[in-house]
Amino acid sequence: MTKVLERKAGTWITRKPKPFASKNKIDIVIEIAIAVDNCYICANYYDTMKNLVQELQWRGLVHDMMPGTEEQLCKEMTTTYIGFDPTSDSLHIGSLVPIILLVHLKNFGHKPIALVGGATGMIGDPSGKSDERNLLDEATLEKNVAGIKSVLSRFLDFNDSSANSPILVNNYDWMKDFSFINFARDVGKRITVNYMMAKDSVKKRLSGETGEGMSFTEFTYQLIQGYDFHHLYKAHNCLLQMGGSDQWGNITTGTELVRRMNGEGAKAFALTCPLITKADGSKFGKSEGGNVWLTADKTSVYKFYQFWVNTTDVDAEKYIKIFTFLDQTTIESLIAQHHEAPHLRVLQKRLAEEVTTFVHGAAELEKAIFASSAFFSPTMDDLAKLDDATFVEVFDGVPSAEISKADFGDGLDMIAALSAKTGFLPSNSEARRELKQNAISLNKTKIAEDYIITEKDLVKGKFLVLQKGKKNYYLITIV
Repeated sequence: MTKVLERKAGTWITRKPKPFASKNKIDIVIEIAIAVDNCYICANYYDTMKNLVQELQWRGLVHDMMPGTEEQLCKEMTTTYIGFDPTSDSLHIGSLVPIILLVHLKNFGHKPIALVGGATGMIGDPSGKSDERNLLDEATLEKNVAGIKSVLSRFLDFNDSSANSPILVNNYDWMKDFSFINFARDVGKRITVNYMMAKDSVKKRLSGETGEGMSFTEFTYQLIQGYDFHHLYKAHNCLLQMGGSDQWGNITTGTELVRRMNGEGAKAFALTCPLITKADGSKFGKSEGGNVWLTADKTSVYKFYQFWVNTTDVDAEKYIKIFTFLDQTTIESLIAQHHEAPHLRVLQKRLAEEVTTFVHGAAELEKAIFASSAFFSPTMDDLAKLDDATFVEVFDGVPSAEISKADFGDGLDMIAALSAKTGFLPSNSEARRELKQNAISLNKTKIAEDYIITEKDLVKGKFLVLQKGKKNYYLITIV
């Protein structure tokens, strides 16, 4: 007999179905489907309608949601959109969370829409900002929109022909011909100023807690974003918007516009995820060199991989749930292994592998792992195989100096290389002492005091690696 899933106390259990009037198998399936509102799900019919909210909750990806959101997602394929602000021609790792939400939606049988804000980007979202953003010129905005579309296309197949194939849209396409008068008449009259001023993003700016108030341009942002929801509701039957917790005010304005512009029977839902933070309170998504980006031209794959490898133990336990698609059992096993031997950094390595593969692909991951291990190789052979840019990145943070080809001449004695020309050691006398104690290596080979460095010692024709003991490195580049 067909079994049915019934939700009780937040979990799904199987039970025998209630009797149906019809004996026809197709009719029974239809009747079971109709009973979804009572949380009865036909296991045969709704195989893909697994509980997405429960999946997101155990991963720590749910901050708030409107009543009825979970039931809607369990009931049927639900078209859902997330917006991306074109403030740059790429996206940094803070945008990985909404990208991953879209992929989860697709994997759970729902239809994701990625919206690039070509229109809203002309204004700038005031949410979470203390001051008004600088307005972008049209050429920059077009470049940024194209760049973001390219990034999103790496994670979602917008040429897919399946029923829940992802859609990529640009709100400039429906806002460009919308006159101010028509917008004020058709949209502005639907939402009161009182309602808009009650939003936290507005109250904080108007109260003087942050910045110097808010311009009318920024004040209208939530209406324009809200209209996006209405447009997607009409054009694609989009019922849900997701975003970061700082977007709650804008998103709920959208749900309100959907209802007010389409009648009380219109349904729209909202779900937000927490803003990602680091355990030490510092901003997530930044390294010492600035933002960590999803494109290799802004952040190399090696540096991207290293960002995740160097995650703290506390953050790694949190991030592996958020930024990977590993199942709960696998993640719990990895966390247990990590607790048993934290020095092996099993959790960080797996996190780095999964995220780097997702963003850059398996081949680029292998290159990043090779580069990471090359630094610790007993010889220079592996380092010599790296391209120049990666070679320099491997030594990022290591003291360095440049010596001109003229100064290098026909050769460089070790005393000068260690002291006068580089400052690696503070004096010639200390350089001689360390050399006599056999503590100095050139390109990972021990060197005598009278050694002369020549062109044959240059790695890749330009680099020299000095080393004192096991941990103190110095990179010389001949320019």
